[in-house]
Amino acid sequence: MNATAAINAYNKVGIESSINGADPHQLISMLFQGALLAIASARNEMLRKQTAAKGKSISRAIAIIGEGLHASLDKQVGGELAQNLSALYDYMVARLVAANLKNDVAALDEVARLLTELKGAWDSIRPQALHSNAATNAPRAYAKA
Repeated sequence: MNATAAINAYNKVGIESSINGADPHQLISMLFQGALLAIASARNEMLRKQTAAKGKSISRAIAIIGEGLHASLDKQVGGELAQNLSALYDYMVARLVAANLKNDVAALDEVARLLTELKGAWDSIRPQALHSNAATNAPRAYAKA
């Protein structure tokens, strides 16, 4: 096994371990991070004129946004917020397609900025979720002691 194959195998195990141990909130955060990494790769590949690699990275970002983040929305429960996020995800996918066709770094940067803002907002609600869960579980923890 060469070094690259070993690193890829190690990374795959690490990612699978992270996913298996993640709660739903962490999984969404991981989707944001994955899309951002794919866009960063696409940006670098675009600047290096690596057309095939750029297309693959942009396709990965589109899949994460369209099939991951978009599919995670519950429009029945989420109401207007879910509808707005759905429209924003559709816009991001359209911008990524345009970025791929026109080699538009600015479009990649725009989508990365939007994802970064959404990820920041998503991650900021995490402590509240943990705190409310800890408060709910606290009496059970003390009852066992």
